[in-house]
Amino acid sequence: MSKRLVIIDGNSLVNRAFYALPELMTKDGRHTNAIYGFTTMLFKLLENYAPTHISVAFDLKAPTFRHTEYGDYKAHRKGMPNELREQMEPLKRLIDAMKIHRLELEGFEADDIIGTVSKEAEAEGFEVLIVTGDKDALQLTSDKIRVLITKKGISELEEYDADRIIADYGLAPLQLIDLKGLMGDKSDNIPGVPGIGEKTGIKLVKEFGSLENLLNNLEEVKGSIRQKIEENVQMAMVSKRLATIVTHMPIEIEFDSLLLEDFDFKEVSMMFADFEFTSLIKKLGAGHHTEQPETEIKSENLKLDMDSLPALLEQISGQGHMYFKCISKKGNIVDKNIVLLSLTADGSKVYHTGDEALIERLGGLLESEEVKKYGYNLKEEYVALRPYGINLKGMAFDIEVAEYLIDSAGSNYSHESIAGKYLSGTLRSQEELLGKGKTLRSAEAVDEAELREYTGGILSMCAQVKPLQEKKIVECGMERLLYEVEMPLVEVLGSMEYEGILVDQNILMQLREEFSLTIAKLEEDIHRFAGEEFNINSPKQLGVILFEKLNLPVVKKTKTGYSTDAQVLEKLSGMHEIIDLITEYRQLVKLKSTYVDGLLGIVNGKTGRVHSTFNQTITTTGRISSTEPNMQNIPVRLEVGRKLRRVFVAKEGCLFADADYSQIELRIMAHICDDEKLKDAFMKGQDVHTRTASEVFGVPIEEVDKTMRNAAKAVNFGIIYGISDFGLSKNLNIPVKEAKTYIDSYLSRYSGVKQYMESIVEYALENGYVSTLLNRRRYIPEVKSNNAIIKNLGKRLAMNTPIQGSAADVIKIAMVNVFRRLKAEGLNSKLILQVHDELIVEAYENEQSKVEAILREEMENAMKLSVPLDVDLSSGKSWYDTK
Repeated sequence: MSKRLVIIDGNSLVNRAFYALPELMTKDGRHTNAIYGFTTMLFKLLENYAPTHISVAFDLKAPTFRHTEYGDYKAHRKGMPNELREQMEPLKRLIDAMKIHRLELEGFEADDIIGTVSKEAEAEGFEVLIVTGDKDALQLTSDKIRVLITKKGISELEEYDADRIIADYGLAPLQLIDLKGLMGDKSDNIPGVPGIGEKTGIKLVKEFGSLENLLNNLEEVKGSIRQKIEENVQMAMVSKRLATIVTHMPIEIEFDSLLLEDFDFKEVSMMFADFEFTSLIKKLGAGHHTEQPETEIKSENLKLDMDSLPALLEQISGQGHMYFKCISKKGNIVDKNIVLLSLTADGSKVYHTGDEALIERLGGLLESEEVKKYGYNLKEEYVALRPYGINLKGMAFDIEVAEYLIDSAGSNYSHESIAGKYLSGTLRSQEELLGKGKTLRSAEAVDEAELREYTGGILSMCAQVKPLQEKKIVECGMERLLYEVEMPLVEVLGSMEYEGILVDQNILMQLREEFSLTIAKLEEDIHRFAGEEFNINSPKQLGVILFEKLNLPVVKKTKTGYSTDAQVLEKLSGMHEIIDLITEYRQLVKLKSTYVDGLLGIVNGKTGRVHSTFNQTITTTGRISSTEPNMQNIPVRLEVGRKLRRVFVAKEGCLFADADYSQIELRIMAHICDDEKLKDAFMKGQDVHTRTASEVFGVPIEEVDKTMRNAAKAVNFGIIYGISDFGLSKNLNIPVKEAKTYIDSYLSRYSGVKQYMESIVEYALENGYVSTLLNRRRYIPEVKSNNAIIKNLGKRLAMNTPIQGSAADVIKIAMVNVFRRLKAEGLNSKLILQVHDELIVEAYENEQSKVEAILREEMENAMKLSVPLDVDLSSGKSWYDTK
């Protein structure tokens, strides 16, 4: 096998990574973007170039011989930012842990180490690849030495060899040093000859061969160029020496020590977990030998049949718990879609079946409250089992939900990511199992042995991770949140998904027709005002009409031309009739495509309902979100948007009972801040915005007008989100100074709020996180950032999270309690929707009064606060009617 050495300019690559990637921080505030970028590039190199030997060269802080010769060498360079400096030692520890050779020598730069090692390696018969962002290294290229220059941050590499240098510059690689002697190098503060640029420099080097030969034959150079060189002979020679990479450093190189060695998978994966690089763990083996043990995430996969069933049931019943997972094919939510059901008592022996009769035979076990169910994404199992007549009970621990609580700011709760974080093994992802895009296949097309191995790995992982997560949950004081709120909520959300919400498709078709006619009329009017027909949806064509034909003032430009975004149109509003028409046109086009056409495309053909997916582990605040359709996003600010709610209707014999918390976040703020004036307003049942206006503007309550109330409302809600005086001025369209006066006046009168805002930011700075009333924890590394914009974001998150997160806790408790009460009282009415602070029950007409009483009682008593929780109740045949 040929010998291939990859030698990396460590400082160059780490700097490129640091500036190319956004600020990344661990939960406890350590910066990691440079380490992450360097590591991803390292994996790419290992995978794409398969080196046999590897080394990383670093500069040391000590001055080099170049600084001694020329005091201004690199003098203009800024010092290393603290955010980067703090990453250097952890990165070096990671490189050492990966058994990658590291080279440093005082008095010499990484370039010199690279130059010496690459030339000696070439002499030893190696193929050499130098990876750097510094084109100085191009002078080292030869038949055996190539230079890979980083482009576009660190995502791409441009390859140079001696032939490419000749093609690009018309010079041999070593002549690039002569060129630098003449033209200098601004990045390194190498002076060169003032007035000599690259074009002239290349011409001179081509003509004379070297700087020395040029200086010896200056009489052949004509005009001002000769004079410039004559006046800077010494500087040219110094510049050449500064630009010359040393290739004969006083070091002994044992190339065996540069061999790409095996490393300890567990040690490196633990370091990745510490850096919170869980997504990179799967790449640890890419192009690299590792001392990775046979994965610890393994199970014995067995067929479940009538012979093996009794012993398994006895074992599970005896210990009172089980782990299980279903794999389903794509299909209608109300159909039997399970391809494979896998279950195990302890994760070691996993039993599998795809037999429908056997799955139904397991119904008693699956519906038993006494047997606790553990798994990953149990809501998926709940929904998959409903068409089999099985109501899954006893869902006691979900690995995904627990991980979400442990790290609410995480971006990936996939089973393979969780496995990578906690265990020294890797799991196949769903994408790797089923493919994606054109290669996507349905679960029933996958070989059953593959499916067994897949689910067996997940269940083995669950059995090993559960005790580790349980420990973390206890450490964070989140036992009540997990076991009494989030886990019971799994069943509630599963039920809501399965029940769905009925859509009146006739109204939807009417709206489509209505919207289409209005859009066509708007299109006609816009073209009339423009004086010509054009594509309104083309920003380029619209920009020409607005700013060239109609001569409206240009607000903002983009790389491709004029900006015509919503903010631009808002600023142009009132300057021409066409602007408001375009705004209305865009709103209607979006409503029609997203909600009217979109809803028609996802109405279930068998149920006539839309079955939204409710996401429990998405938002960092604890709020539930929904997709396909996103029920949280049905627009209600415009009347035309509110009309969309008419399509969501209760089934025959039912009404919607709609219960909405009144100002829940302000009430929670009053409780958390313990502000007497704010609490007093709620205790007296006063309109809190009117009371706030009275306080802020110093007028009696009865003299508060609409403008004052609106300003107070903006301040009240703005305070929750840590609004700035600039933000408030924009919201209210008032001067910044006036907005500042409002905020200062508010905080001086509501001293409890001011004290809370200051103390919660201090807490976040000290602890790295903030918590809700139920100890839901959110880590806020942003608050420790040195970037003022990011730091201020962190402060706002610290102020808002306990309030918004506690509101999420309250609504979740209410959902669980309402769901349980409806069942406990034997009612047929179903909780079918949650949107923000609102719960909707599809209530049978003869049960309506009971349902409304349950909603009010459970929502108002979901959590005991120092102020009352107030609920607004309404009912109607459609969602629109309830409002």
